[in-house]
Amino acid sequence: MNQQIPKKMLGMKLPGGAKVESCECDVPVPGHGQVLLKMKAASLCGSDLKYIYFEHTDKTGGARYDNVIAGHEPSGQVVSVGEGVTDFKEGDRVVVYHIQGCGYCDECKKGFFINCQQPQRRAYGWQRDGALAEYMVADTSTCIHLPDFLTYEDGAMIACGFGTAYQGLLRANVSGRDIVMVMGLGPVGQAAIMLAKAMGAKAIGVDISPERLEMAKRIGADEVVQGGEHAVSEVMNLTEGKGVEAAVDCSGSSIGRHQCLEVARMWGNVVFLGEQGTVTFEPSPLLLHKNLTLHGSWVTSVGNMERLVEFLDRKKIHPSDIITHRFPLKETDKAFEVFATGKTGKVCINHEME
Repeated sequence: MNQQIPKKMLGMKLPGGAKVESCECDVPVPGHGQVLLKMKAASLCGSDLKYIYFEHTDKTGGARYDNVIAGHEPSGQVVSVGEGVTDFKEGDRVVVYHIQGCGYCDECKKGFFINCQQPQRRAYGWQRDGALAEYMVADTSTCIHLPDFLTYEDGAMIACGFGTAYQGLLRANVSGRDIVMVMGLGPVGQAAIMLAKAMGAKAIGVDISPERLEMAKRIGADEVVQGGEHAVSEVMNLTEGKGVEAAVDCSGSSIGRHQCLEVARMWGNVVFLGEQGTVTFEPSPLLLHKNLTLHGSWVTSVGNMERLVEFLDRKKIHPSDIITHRFPLKETDKAFEVFATGKTGKVCINHEME
């Protein structure tokens, strides 16, 4: 490529208090086993919004260091490689799994860096510089090749949200035999709708937001139901009173979680994906007597993300279809303001808009 790499770059940090701070900083140099990426797309995540942009507190476990460049949904092009790198070269297009673990614990050996409990665990945009900059250093163990069909925006969608939705559907063993209800149609919920459909299932989307119900229709939901006290009866009517084989909660709300248990049919699967919140329910009628399997699911593994990339390429699906707003890097503050309204699909920083 012989691309000229500057010495300085623009980056974005989240100091809390619903603010975004821009900074000029040195372009990083890749070390052993690392690559330097020119960022092409970086999308915003609800966890950044909840835990850093607003509160600037850590409720998900593990220390978060201040003064790091934000963003953990990166997709970009390799412009420089460090020592010992053999599987990536300059010009390669990549999506980045957003956490590097210690590499030696049981969870890391399985590729679930997200579950690493060791102090070496570092997430991009949380404990190490992330995607909301012109350049980013990434460990090759977290990099996945991006096929030509998938755009850089597609890659950013895969980096966290689609991977999370995919893992949840895998936990429920979703197939073409199933009706899947997705509760909460934010970006992860929209991803779950798209992926459930690609797996052959019938998909029902539930949300309190009319805007997000319309989005779900556009991306292929078979049915959409207005969230609220009548949602359960409407879903039961749509399933001839039997309920759904899989209910996936992406809302994180107590009502949403409870309604997932209510609409799941006998021997069904319920997956809790949405963060925060609480839920209280009676185990006997809602779980035990229905023989339900209740799964907690958090992100995915590197291996499953690689398989997701292959699946999307094979099915010719663009995850970027759920993007509703795009901004250049220098307007990251506006991007967060819009995302915080709760009425968007995915909001993406497109570095090529500069």
